[in-house]
Amino acid sequence: MKLYVPRDSAARSVGADEVAERLAALVPDAEIVRTGSRGMLWLEPLVEVELAGGAGALGRAPSSAPDGDTAGGAGALGRAPDGNIAGRVGYGPVRPEDVDGLVAAGMLDGAPHELGHGPVEELPWMRGQQRVTFARVGVTDPLSARAYTEHGGMAGLRRALEMTPAEVVAEVTESGLRGRGGAGFPTGIKWKTVLGAAADQKYVCCNADEGDSGTFADRMLIEGDPFALIEGMTIAGYAVGATEGYVYVRSEYPDAVATLRSAIEIGYAHGWLGERVLGSDARFDLHVRVGAGAYICGEETSMLESLEGKRGMVRPKPPIPALEGLFGRPTVVNNVLSLASVPAIMADGAAAFAALGVGRSRGTQVFQLGGNVARGGVVETAFGVTLGELVDTFGGGTASGRPVRAVQVGGPLGAYLPPAQFGLPMDYEAFAEAGAMVGHGGIVVFDDSVDMAAMARFAFEFCAEESCGRCTPCRVGAVRGVETIDRIRSGGNDADRKKNLVLLDDLCELMTDGSLCAMGGLTPMPVRSAVRHFAEDFAGAGLGADPVAGLGGTVQ
Repeated sequence: MKLYVPRDSAARSVGADEVAERLAALVPDAEIVRTGSRGMLWLEPLVEVELAGGAGALGRAPSSAPDGDTAGGAGALGRAPDGNIAGRVGYGPVRPEDVDGLVAAGMLDGAPHELGHGPVEELPWMRGQQRVTFARVGVTDPLSARAYTEHGGMAGLRRALEMTPAEVVAEVTESGLRGRGGAGFPTGIKWKTVLGAAADQKYVCCNADEGDSGTFADRMLIEGDPFALIEGMTIAGYAVGATEGYVYVRSEYPDAVATLRSAIEIGYAHGWLGERVLGSDARFDLHVRVGAGAYICGEETSMLESLEGKRGMVRPKPPIPALEGLFGRPTVVNNVLSLASVPAIMADGAAAFAALGVGRSRGTQVFQLGGNVARGGVVETAFGVTLGELVDTFGGGTASGRPVRAVQVGGPLGAYLPPAQFGLPMDYEAFAEAGAMVGHGGIVVFDDSVDMAAMARFAFEFCAEESCGRCTPCRVGAVRGVETIDRIRSGGNDADRKKNLVLLDDLCELMTDGSLCAMGGLTPMPVRSAVRHFAEDFAGAGLGADPVAGLGGTVQ
C-alpha cells in the first residue's frame, strides 16, 4: 500500500511532516511517498491513499464546498456520488491528531469520512485543469529519478539530442511558448538570437527570484518536479550551444534550494548532466545561486549583475542579454515555468502545445490564486480561461464571504480589475488592451472592505522601497507618488484635489516612458487602474464620489 503526503513548503507549514511521521508509526507496512502539492492549498496537508481494484465508498464533499453544488464543477468541489473506486483517494486537511481516527475509520480502504474527497483526479478543481508543466507535481516523488522517467521524464531531452540545435529552436518557436515571467516575449526568438551569436562561452540562466505578490508556482514546481526544470535547461543549453547554466533562487525559498541541489546531484549521477548528457557529445553543467532578497533581481539584467557578484542593479539596454549577458557572453534568461514547459513541447511536439490557448497566447499558464480567496492554490489551464472563472469557479469567491471588489493580476505592478471585467480572457493581448497584464499569473483577491486609494499608495511605496536607484524616474518618481496620493487623500478643496490628480497622471506618464526597466515603468499601472475603476476612493470627505470628473480624460 502507498500513502502520499506532500513535502511542499505550504503543506509542511501546516503539519505535513508530523502527519507523515504519525502515518509511518501507525501503518509501518505502508510505503509513504512524499510528493509536491496538488495545488489545493486549502486542503493541505492532503493525504492520498492508493487503492488497487475497487474498494470502499467515496468520501463526502469538504465542508468548504458551498451547498454541495456539483453543477459543472462551478464554484464548488461538490459531493461525489456513491460507488466503488480505484486509484488515489484524498483526505484533507489532515492534522496530526486526525491520523489515528482516519485510520480507524477505514481511510486505508478509501472509506467515507468528513475529511474525505474521493478520487483526487475526479475533483472539479483537478478536472477543470489542463496540466502540462505541472503534470507530475503532486503525483510523484520529486527526487525519484525512476518515477520521473516512468512518468515521461527525459523523453523531451532524448528527442532534442536526436535533432540539430536549430531544429530544437524551431520546435520551441513553432510551439508559441512565450516567457512566463511576465513580459511574454517569444522564447524561441530569444533562443534563436543566442544560437546565432558567436562566442567562446554561452550560458542559460533561470530566474527563480519569484518576488511578485500572490505568486508561488516557481517554488511549487522546483519543490514538486525539479527534474523538469533541469531537463528544460539542458535542452536550452543544447539548443543554443551553452555548456553552463545557473538557477537564481530567492533566499526566502530554502526548501526549494535544497530540493534543487539534491536533484542536480541525482541528475549528474544518472548522466542527465555533465560531460556526456545521456551518452551524447553534449555537455551541460548546472549550478544554484541564492539571491539576497532584492525584488529588483526579478529583472533579468539585475539578476545577471547579482550572479556576477555585484549589487543587483538594472543594466541599460542595448546590449540585450541574448548578445551580452552573464560575464558579457550570450545568455538565455528564462523563467522557471518557461523552461519547465520545454520538455513537454519536445516530447509531444510543438503542434500539441500550440493547439492549446488563444490568439498569440499558446499553451497553458499556471495561475496562482491568493489573497482574500476561499480556495487558494495553483490552477494550470490553457490561455483563454476568463478571470471570473479563476476567481469564482476555482477560487470560490472571497474567504471572508463578502463581495469581491477588486483583483490584482500580475504582481504588485499589475492592474487592479473590478468584477465588471471578470469576462476578460487570460490572454496577453486582451489584458494589454484593457490596460493590464497577465504577468507571472498571480491573482490576488480583495473584498469590498479594501481601500483602493491606499492600494495605489502602496504601489508607489513598494517601488520606492525596492527600486535599485539606477534611474531618476523610478528612484524619485515613486517618492513623489506617495506624497501626491497623500495630498489627494488628506482633504482640501475640490480644485486642489483635481490639480493633484492631474499631477499624479503626469508623474505616471513620466515613470512609464522614462524608467530603465519595468520596476518604474509598470508602477503606474496599479495606480492608474485604481483611479480609473475605483475613483470614489480618491474623493475626500464632502468632495463628491468622483474625483476625476471634469478632468477631460486626463487620468487614464
